[in-house]
Amino acid sequence: MSSSGGIQIPSRLPLLLTHEGVLLPGSTTRFSVDSARNMQLVKSRLLKGTSLKSTMIGVIPNTKDPEHDSDELPSLHSIGTAGLAVQVVGSNWPKPHYTLLITGLCRFRVLQLLRERPFPVAMVEQLDRLEQYTEGEQLDGELGELSQRFYQAAVQLVGMLDMSVPVVAKLRRLLDSLPRETLPDVLASMIRTSNLEKLQVLDAVDLEERFKKTLPMLTRQIEGLKLLQKTRKLRPDDDKRVLAMRKGGVFPGRQFSLEEDAEDEDGDDMAMLERKVKEAGMPEPALRVCLKELKRLKKMPQSMPEYALTRNYLELMVELPWSKSTTDCLDIRAARVLLDNDHYALEKLKRRVLEYLAVRQLKSALKGPILCFVGPPGVGKTSVGRSIARTLGREFHRIALGGVCDQSDIRGHRRTYVGSMPGRIINGLKMVGVNNPVFLLDEVDKLGKSLQGDPAAALLEVLDPEQNHSFTDHYLNVAFDLSQVLFIATANTTATIPPALLDRMEVLQVPGYTQEEKVEIAHRHLIPHQLEQHGLTPQQLQIPQDTTQEIISKYTREAGVRSLERKIGAICRAVAVKVAEGHKLSRTDSSSEPGADQEQEGKAVDSDMAAPPEMPIVIDQVALKDILGPQIFEMEVSERLTLPGVAIGLAWTPLGGEIMFVEASRMEGEGQLTLTGQLGDVMKESAHLAITWLRSNAKTYQLTNIAGCADPLEGNDIHLHFPAGAVTKDGPSAGVTIVTCLASLFSGRLVRSDVAMTGEITLRGLVLPVGGIKDKVLAAHRAGLKRVILPKRSEKDLEEIPSHIRAELDFVTASTLDEVLNAAFDGGFPAANVTHSQIASKL
Repeated sequence: MSSSGGIQIPSRLPLLLTHEGVLLPGSTTRFSVDSARNMQLVKSRLLKGTSLKSTMIGVIPNTKDPEHDSDELPSLHSIGTAGLAVQVVGSNWPKPHYTLLITGLCRFRVLQLLRERPFPVAMVEQLDRLEQYTEGEQLDGELGELSQRFYQAAVQLVGMLDMSVPVVAKLRRLLDSLPRETLPDVLASMIRTSNLEKLQVLDAVDLEERFKKTLPMLTRQIEGLKLLQKTRKLRPDDDKRVLAMRKGGVFPGRQFSLEEDAEDEDGDDMAMLERKVKEAGMPEPALRVCLKELKRLKKMPQSMPEYALTRNYLELMVELPWSKSTTDCLDIRAARVLLDNDHYALEKLKRRVLEYLAVRQLKSALKGPILCFVGPPGVGKTSVGRSIARTLGREFHRIALGGVCDQSDIRGHRRTYVGSMPGRIINGLKMVGVNNPVFLLDEVDKLGKSLQGDPAAALLEVLDPEQNHSFTDHYLNVAFDLSQVLFIATANTTATIPPALLDRMEVLQVPGYTQEEKVEIAHRHLIPHQLEQHGLTPQQLQIPQDTTQEIISKYTREAGVRSLERKIGAICRAVAVKVAEGHKLSRTDSSSEPGADQEQEGKAVDSDMAAPPEMPIVIDQVALKDILGPQIFEMEVSERLTLPGVAIGLAWTPLGGEIMFVEASRMEGEGQLTLTGQLGDVMKESAHLAITWLRSNAKTYQLTNIAGCADPLEGNDIHLHFPAGAVTKDGPSAGVTIVTCLASLFSGRLVRSDVAMTGEITLRGLVLPVGGIKDKVLAAHRAGLKRVILPKRSEKDLEEIPSHIRAELDFVTASTLDEVLNAAFDGGFPAANVTHSQIASKL
């Protein structure tokens, strides 16, 4: 392959077709190989060859678009470069391919294609006869003048760079040691040139033409460097970025990255970023941190991974609203009107907002309150938070906390982690752009807990008015003032909220709506909204209040209004079908009007088709049943209390109040008590308390077993069941209901069918107070009950119940079980006159 005359290449060469670039003699380039022919060439020639000759291949630029590549061999470019495969690396991701490192040797011309498969092989002619130029001879004439000009331009270009960089110093030595005729190919492969320009250099077989093609490219790079030096002073790090090394090559250096516009923009961006940092209005500690990071950023090369991290951090610090805030609208009358228009009822929440506005009028520097709305789903907790923000004239941001189980969602990640980002609090402040928004922490009772920490514990700092003025996010690592933020949390229950977190919030209970309130809400808000959503108007659909009450009582049973809105939406869809069919019929009639015969035929064919409905369509009970089907809920209270041993209790759930039936039965046995219905430990203990109290007072109330014995459990087994067995039940408030149910069973008397009760009991027969009175009373009212038995000490909770509900119900407050039994049975539950011996004191 080599001789004393210079480089000699074989006359037959396997050909590698490349889309990516152009290989010039004297340069080293990487090529990615994934086509079938090229892959076969690598496997058969390069990987299996054992001699140096087997590593020599011909590299031909493939000018055909790779998007339209096919199995047919494209027309070959006539000029190519013979090269040595220095390195072969294989990979299977994302698809099988090889990466070749090839060093160019000399040019060749394709004379004849010998074969196409499995890879092309051609007869070639070597073009670069380097032996005609010897080191001792000088190029003369015009060619010598061109080579001298080219050499001087190359020296000028390298001299404009920093000679302390090893790559630049090595390139300067190479300029003196390399033959002049090799310089065009070497420098054309190093400076920034397009593939088309490199292809022109490759096609320039004549040396004089090659110098003429390459000299303008070199001059262009020199002018670019001059322009760059005029705009700003180059740093050593910039020189490293300008000249990128190609590893493993014969000649070091790859190409100049002279992007004047990008460099100018980078300098302008740095100055603009520094100006934004100083104008952000951040406190002194945060400003010191930002200036320190900015100073580090200026000294940092853009190629470092930490450059992007620091840049992102500074941009976030600049975007945060350190001193930007909105002005509160403190007009109490306008706020009251706006709240009343947005929401019906919810008087407690409205009053709390107006109190905040009043205090803000009297004192401007007021920390934002931290409220927690607790109530069943669908009562408007989230929408009230949005209305509060609109009333105050503040920005609103909602943070969904349901299922969050990582404290980094609240406090953010430390910047040492890959992919670190600030927490939801700081990110929300960045989005709203002010430091006094209304933050709605939705579903705070559904926070999780995992190995990544407890987000509820992270919220302790956020929701503490004494601490959140210096909230420190892990990503920022500087304090941010949250004291002006109005935090509103929502929850369905306080049972799952940690006590420490609950202690930091002002809890406002949001009970369910009464039937009258639901009717009013439906006609004020739900029906107009659904009409608009379905493209209907009040002139096309009308839903009377009687129909709305029918939907509420027979098709929905909930504390909120979500199911009610869905039912109204179903009615609107059914009416929309009728209205659309009516429009179609009217258009059909108008189009068939010219032909009377056709009209008669159409009437005969479509005699069963309904005529366009008369407007407005009024939904009555018959139409309601056709649209929504048979009623889902029925008033079955009186039917279920036809036997002794059945009583109605009141229960509280996160979805609102519910009525609960308690059934008891007895049979001959050994005095055992069986409890069913998925009962919790507290409820089981209430059942044992009731049995014990009734057995101890059996003679007083003349309670007997089946055989008439004074002990109700003697020879009997008692089975106590709570229907809806799939639902877990627990709590002490079913005590009075269990006592009444068992008293009815042992006495054989029926409990009044319109009575519901709630209360905790003791062994002495006392009735203790319980919670959730308003929700329970509303549930009794929805079920059509007339009398409600409550603990005496829960009488104060009746003030929260609307007056018209209190007027329709008969409330009996009891402090002992004797009063409960007298109120639960028709004619009372009289006790026998049993005299107890008085104990005289000896003191």
